[in-house]
Amino acid sequence: MTWPQPLPNNWILGQVSGVAVDAADHVWVVQRPKSLTEDEAGAALVPPHSKCCVAAPPVLEFTTEGRLLRSWGGLGAGYDWPGNEHGVHVDSRGFVWITGNGENDGQILKFTADGKFVMQIGKVGPQTHSNDLTRLGRPASVEVDAAANEVYVADGYQNRRVIVFDADTGAYKRHWGAYGKPPVDGEKPTGRRSAPPTAEQLQQFGSPVHCVRIARDGLVYVCDRLNNRIQVFKKDGSYVKEFAVEPRTAGNGSVWDIVLSRDPQQKWLHLADGRNNQVLTLDRETGTVVGTLGRSGRYAGEFHWVHDLAIDSQGNLYAGEVDTGKRVQKFVRR
Repeated sequence: MTWPQPLPNNWILGQVSGVAVDAADHVWVVQRPKSLTEDEAGAALVPPHSKCCVAAPPVLEFTTEGRLLRSWGGLGAGYDWPGNEHGVHVDSRGFVWITGNGENDGQILKFTADGKFVMQIGKVGPQTHSNDLTRLGRPASVEVDAAANEVYVADGYQNRRVIVFDADTGAYKRHWGAYGKPPVDGEKPTGRRSAPPTAEQLQQFGSPVHCVRIARDGLVYVCDRLNNRIQVFKKDGSYVKEFAVEPRTAGNGSVWDIVLSRDPQQKWLHLADGRNNQVLTLDRETGTVVGTLGRSGRYAGEFHWVHDLAIDSQGNLYAGEVDTGKRVQKFVRR
């Protein structure tokens, strides 16, 4: 059985840049219609060049079995759809949050589950700096802390910080950089390095700050992708500790996304390492790698630029791939 099941309307997925699981174990995918090649979307050309295919909408909701439930997204009135779709998060009240890392993206968007626009935080336009409170900087991902009703933003491909807002009003609350210090922008963001990070580079978040996840015990986990590490904080931004992951990795880094296991203690972190094309399982207390899934390749169970992860209530993992990967895979917990 394929996952997801075949899409209707001659649709095809582009780069799968975001995946999330909601309270009903439905799987939400954000994909990039504009990432399809002319050959892949030949049926959409005028006149058509081939029988297949047409770009699917940016946001799709699936059952755990992979059946499509609904889809929506794209340009609309009252908000700025991202220039390049990136992340998706579904909060405990069912609101769907979307991020984008296009060149002028400085906003996050909040929708109802059926795609009705609710709120935009930030704005599009020229990029500024990591202490600007009026806009974001190509934000990568968000997560909502239901208890405090706050939305945490991994900000991002331009900025080098975590920033927190009220999840209802969008009011600014606080932000911080590496080690809980005020962020300093430093070198121009490129998303790549020709060598592993230096001691000086490790004093700040690299670019991008790619994910933020909140554990039940209140610890906040941040993906510092280019610096090959996870940094851990309290909710007020106080630094706790860090874990290096594949620290000799250069290029676009090793720490792309993480999810926490669903056991009561959340003992494990599952980590998407897009440069080395593997999913690692780490002990959450020590950062020790205890399991490895996948390798570089095109076959089922292999990866090309594994970019994003989600986990359902049964511990099954969902992994999206970007660049030329352009798919989402399901891994069943055994």
